[in-house]
Amino acid sequence: MTTQTAKTSVQASIVVEAPIERAFSVFTQDIGSWWPPEHHILQAELAEMVFEPRQGGHVYDRGIDGSESHWARVLAYEPPTRVVISWDVSPQWQIEADPAKTSEVEVRFVSESPTRTRVELEHRNLERHAEGWEQMRDAVGAPDGWGLGLRRFAERLTR
Repeated sequence: MTTQTAKTSVQASIVVEAPIERAFSVFTQDIGSWWPPEHHILQAELAEMVFEPRQGGHVYDRGIDGSESHWARVLAYEPPTRVVISWDVSPQWQIEADPAKTSEVEVRFVSESPTRTRVELEHRNLERHAEGWEQMRDAVGAPDGWGLGLRRFAERLTR
């Protein structure tokens, strides 16, 4: 796995042992099975994560009390090769309601063989988060940011 941080973006990639269709499906529709449980901004305990599999859908967390935290919008949904979501989280780790102050996460899935897929992630336009955006870049680019998420994703695919 590799992670690189540029001025206003973070790139990470990993090769997983899964066919491209399965990798895409688990990454999106089964996001709750691999997303680090400590990476949520709900006030309540997490009950589930929902990924609405369509452009215009949302990614959100639902608490055991029924509360919801809509933290991403699905900007592009092109199974099994590409998905783009907004990152509607402020540098203070709160929901950002202004779309002009959100970044984007593009994930590409590239088949390396019938049983291996390279997953390339770019979290870009981080400067849109305005004051404090560098903290966001450093957090998502840290080993316990996207790197942790992709490692857990790869582990999930081996189960």
